[in-house]
Amino acid sequence: TYTTDTKSRQENKKTIESLYRLSVDIKKIRRLKEWVLLRDVAYVTEIAGILKEMGADETSVASILERCPEAVLHTPAEVNSQRALWQLVCQNEKQLIQLIEQFPESFFTTKYHENQKANILFFQELGLKNNIITRFLTSAPNIFHNPVEKNKSVIETLQKNYLSLGGSDANMKVWILKLLSQNPFILLHTSTTIQENLEFLQKNDFTDKEVLQLLSKLKGFIFQLTPATMEKSMLFSKNVFKCSNQELRELVLKCPALLYYSVPVLEERFEGLLKEGISVAQIRETPTVLELTTQIVQYRIKKLSALGYDVRSENLESLDGTKKDFEAHYGKIQSKKERPIFNPVAPIHTED
Repeated sequence: TYTTDTKSRQENKKTIESLYRLSVDIKKIRRLKEWVLLRDVAYVTEIAGILKEMGADETSVASILERCPEAVLHTPAEVNSQRALWQLVCQNEKQLIQLIEQFPESFFTTKYHENQKANILFFQELGLKNNIITRFLTSAPNIFHNPVEKNKSVIETLQKNYLSLGGSDANMKVWILKLLSQNPFILLHTSTTIQENLEFLQKNDFTDKEVLQLLSKLKGFIFQLTPATMEKSMLFSKNVFKCSNQELRELVLKCPALLYYSVPVLEERFEGLLKEGISVAQIRETPTVLELTTQIVQYRIKKLSALGYDVRSENLESLDGTKKDFEAHYGKIQSKKERPIFNPVAPIHTED
């Protein structure tokens, strides 16, 4: 039987020697995952062979085994099954080995092999492109651990709600695929959670069209919330802006972050803006500025101030938006400042 008391176990000399021959940093494994070296059975040479077969060079093999040493505890049959499975969505073995190099732990999780296979086939039937499915396999592997029935149930709940909120049959597939590709973690939630959150919005007088709008704007992140947290956030915003329920709904539609962020986050961001001399009225006019962290706001204000632009007496649009949006605003203000003033009546000096 395996014990977690590492001192009572001897390291497997054969495993150590095999890893050493592959130029793997044994000290790194001892430091991070020593338990792998204590196992009686390991398939170091065989797993390295399979990786080389797929096109990995010696440096890549060493890097994969250093970062995911538990790979050598899987049988060659398990790894080959996983290889065949991932080939269902990879263009070729070159792409597959690149993914394994980047995300070895995702590839060497063979415990949920049958669930992984059923989910890959389900996603393909649903219409998700293979490059999106490979992104899911590497960045959101947990969704493949679910039984396929669980994922189907969540998708069906989303489809049913999309139609009941006024979405059309013709657009439903595109909407679902977009939502999934933006946020695959939706599938980690239950159908009940999804239902409860949508009902909360309807109870707060958001129209069906507005609920759909919020779902799309929040990219499905609304399902990571609960009615209780959304209620607290909305109440906080209502008190700060001193607005009616109707005005609050309009603000939330303009800036869904008011619904998504928790009260402590909103509080910190409000305080950060007020400390910079920005008024509540200005924030109400451009509430999307609350999507920015206090550090980003401070950095942008400093940059604009250097150009002589005072955000306290202007609207906050120049401060708002993505990094790209801000750079565009900043560039316009900068070029306006640097442009020489042309006097149409000034004499033009020309050489004789």
